[in-house]
Amino acid sequence: MPAKPLPAPIEPAAANNDGATVEVSLREALGFWLKLGFISFGGPSGQIAIMHAELVERRRWISEQRFLHALNYCMLLPGPEAQQLATYLGWLMHKTRGGIAAGVLFVLPSLLILMALSWIYLAYGHTVLVTGLFAGIKPAVVAILVHAIVRLGSRTLTQPALWMVAAMAFVGMFALGLPFPLIILAAAAIGFVGSQLRPLAWSASTGHGPASKASTAVVDSQPQATRPAHTIFSWMRLTQVLCAGAVLWLVPFAALTAYLGWAHSLTQMAWFFTKAALLTFGGAYAVLPYVYQGAVVEYSWLSAGQMMDGLALGETTPGPLIMVVAFVGFVGSYVQALFGPELRLLAGVVAACLVTWFTFLPSFIFILAGGPLVESTQAELRLTAPLKAITAAVVGVMAQLAWFFGQHTLLPQGLTGPVNFFAGAIAVLAAIALMRYKRGVIEVILACAALGLLGQLWS
Repeated sequence: MPAKPLPAPIEPAAANNDGATVEVSLREALGFWLKLGFISFGGPSGQIAIMHAELVERRRWISEQRFLHALNYCMLLPGPEAQQLATYLGWLMHKTRGGIAAGVLFVLPSLLILMALSWIYLAYGHTVLVTGLFAGIKPAVVAILVHAIVRLGSRTLTQPALWMVAAMAFVGMFALGLPFPLIILAAAAIGFVGSQLRPLAWSASTGHGPASKASTAVVDSQPQATRPAHTIFSWMRLTQVLCAGAVLWLVPFAALTAYLGWAHSLTQMAWFFTKAALLTFGGAYAVLPYVYQGAVVEYSWLSAGQMMDGLALGETTPGPLIMVVAFVGFVGSYVQALFGPELRLLAGVVAACLVTWFTFLPSFIFILAGGPLVESTQAELRLTAPLKAITAAVVGVMAQLAWFFGQHTLLPQGLTGPVNFFAGAIAVLAAIALMRYKRGVIEVILACAALGLLGQLWS
């Protein structure tokens, strides 16, 4: 998701003249990354702002130049930008071990909290308290999705061609039922061909929050001698990282296939969320339609209502929103009792950890392997145009998802059933709070949850 504008550049007292990072002990850095994992509320925008305030302004571990350069890179990749940025900055300071530690600690607290909340949701979800809370949270989620579409669309759909791609993506998903990967591939092809036929129509820049606003302040091509040694591209190092990543993916996946079989739910979860990890251009909201399509429609791991509840839990916990995949895995495995009725909790925990592994592994590989290579190609139109088209398609797909969630929230019994005016009123109030008064996601969700509980107690 696009990030909020960052503060004006400052002179980092703890950075070298060439913009490289200062010496920070790994132990000190680990303490910060663990703390960040517990306080990283507010979605990608809030998480990136926290890292900037802590690392650039307060601690001065990273120069403004290095921070923005890293952010520019992460905005080009599929996957959760904030988690990738933490991995990148950890890698920049302490090489591979620093990057792995930063990325893991950014995700670990969210995984543990979501597993606990998922169990509470399944065990006590039918009580008046929980039912009332979710009666208010669900319409808030619809408003949050609409807000995300408006923010992303205002920064992305800056050209007629991109509006056309977004509209085609909406129709393809809504009316034709096309699979999300096909829509993404078609958008990338349109962007590539369009940039070759009409380069001027695709060359105008689209906003990416602080990355685009500060691009003139970022040194795009530094002399090789001034760059940290581990950031200089090497075919040997690239090969080593890719081979290690392939082994880390292949060994557990092969074990699942060999011992459980291809059709087993855990094997299918591993394969499905690997594909999801490679399609998340545009942030977590971008992949939600694909996760919904697979988890709810294709595999029936959970219901549409449970999917909305999972998104609500993801919004109220620290860490990347894409951690909703842990909820999907937990619920799907728990409900199916994959390890037997007595071991439902164990099955949920195993599935949540499994899908987290396969979802985030590609992000680590992208950062550790591709950083220097991708940075050198950011200005090439033949690469940026397909990414612009993909992001435009994501806007259209997100609009379809918001329509679907809104229909299930406001018309729970279908188009011919009664309208849930109470839910509609909460959704409108939440949208006004987010768009007009710029309130934070957490406080909006908490307020809507309180309204939902009051309504449940009153009825």
